[in-house]
Amino acid sequence: MTKKPPLLQINQVTMRFGGILALENVNFSIAEDTITALIGPNGAGKTTVFNCATGVYRPTSGDILLKKEDGYLSVLDACNKKISKLDGWLIFPFMVKKFQNLFRGSFVINRLGVARTFQNMRLFKGMTLVENILVAQHLDLNWNLVAGILNTKSYAENHKKATEKAYHWLERLQLADDAQKLAGALPYGKARKLEIARAMCTNPRLICLDEPAAGLNPSETEELSRTILSLKKEYPITVFLIEHDMSMVMKISDHIVVLDHGVVIAEGNPASIKNNQKVIDAYLGKE
Repeated sequence: MTKKPPLLQINQVTMRFGGILALENVNFSIAEDTITALIGPNGAGKTTVFNCATGVYRPTSGDILLKKEDGYLSVLDACNKKISKLDGWLIFPFMVKKFQNLFRGSFVINRLGVARTFQNMRLFKGMTLVENILVAQHLDLNWNLVAGILNTKSYAENHKKATEKAYHWLERLQLADDAQKLAGALPYGKARKLEIARAMCTNPRLICLDEPAAGLNPSETEELSRTILSLKKEYPITVFLIEHDMSMVMKISDHIVVLDHGVVIAEGNPASIKNNQKVIDAYLGKE
């Protein structure tokens, strides 16, 4: 396989929470158009890496670089810049200023083409499946209050396109028949699919999946593996996932990074990781 240039680089990232050292000089890269898995025992710091990479946390030290057409952009620098305005928010500017400071990191990261799902699903359970995906398109939707009241032509066309896009992703993830059901009524496997559909509708370059197979039975996990592989094949996306199901990781990953107590202890292809003694010790314990 031809070596792809890194899409995301984690450079010597350290993260402290008071006196707790969660990550220590974590250093690895994610090649473009590949599936990279981040594995390790519970408490290894995997979700902390995700949170740093997606703008939720600002690392104590180190940097995260995202590939662009003209070079690499520091994710941390991008998250520190002021957002001039939120698309479509033409009223209540004082609220925009307040909320952009609260959610600036994740907002900017999504604009740069990075989407994620969560270990504990964060669906809007009181909304339908279609509404969940429409909410995820907030950057592209027209939220102008006056246009909405008057239902202008551009407003109607904008929302029609968003609805068509929502149904496209529901169809692609085999959820179209449940489009008008409440997300809270979905069985666990379909809820996981909805999270992926919601992330994909933002047109990501990099999609970060935090334990997507958690709570799934073997047949659902097998179906999810096929879905991830087919999405990567059909769309120009790179996949970065945290997962404890080793059969799934070994089957779909191009590259695996192993984290233990906040430190990278190994990385390589599935075959090399499977037989790495450090990895075996981290999962099973040393004698």
